[in-house]
Amino acid sequence: MAKRSATPVIARRRAKAVTLPRNVPHRFLRLLAASPKIARRRQRQRQRSLIAVPSSFRPPLGNSEKPRCAIQSRTPSPTHEAETPQKPKRPEPPHEESPDVAAAAAAGKYWAHRHSLFTLYDRGVRMDAEGWYSATPESIAAAQAARAAPAGLVVDAFAGVGGNSIQFAARGCYVIAVEIDPCKVQLARHNARIYGVEDMIEFVVGDFFRLAPSLKADLVFLSPPWGGPSYYQAPIYTLDMLKPKDGYTLFQAAQKIARDIIMFLPRNVDIVQVEELSWLCSPPLDFEV
Repeated sequence: MAKRSATPVIARRRAKAVTLPRNVPHRFLRLLAASPKIARRRQRQRQRSLIAVPSSFRPPLGNSEKPRCAIQSRTPSPTHEAETPQKPKRPEPPHEESPDVAAAAAAGKYWAHRHSLFTLYDRGVRMDAEGWYSATPESIAAAQAARAAPAGLVVDAFAGVGGNSIQFAARGCYVIAVEIDPCKVQLARHNARIYGVEDMIEFVVGDFFRLAPSLKADLVFLSPPWGGPSYYQAPIYTLDMLKPKDGYTLFQAAQKIARDIIMFLPRNVDIVQVEELSWLCSPPLDFEV
């Protein structure tokens, strides 16, 4: 009789475990948690969730367990990026080319002409970037210096790195070398020391146009900047293209210093304009090209 009464009980329990009411949403959370197999599966899922958890994940407040520390997902959501402000990047300063780099670049372009500019270049002659294309070739500078009287006083208005001043000093003239750039003055003094004429040259750092009223000499040599290597691109080079002032203003400033004036100008210069310079004096000056 005991076996017969036990059978309906087991049947009723299985019916409750299997048969579910209709039209009712079912949740198997408590039933599955009772199964050891499902419990292990849930434990593995929890361990995986610690590896990559979205930033929007929030643990339930009703859970009695302490909140777990979740590792942030490898691909954070846009909302998370907005919450963490980023430090603005400092703008990088513009790259400026140093004088040594510029001089090296110019030296590479004009390197083949180094001995025509200074025959003693291998003894340690120094030039800056502008000096490589603005220095007077030594043979031309020597021919210009030959027009000066020995033991005369010469003003080199734009001395640069000293090419013309050195040749006038080698001629036996005492030279006042005026240059507005102190770096060029140091290079010119160094080069004059190599040629052994440093004691014949007085280097002055200053603006020629401001110093001209207080200078007196036998000859003024003018080799103003021509505007860079692109001067030859002009079909006709006019005197207003000279730097820092036009040729007429430059010539009038030199007239206050000496009667004899030598100007070193590009070969494509307007000869008519140059001849007009001699008419600025009364009587007109002798003009020679």
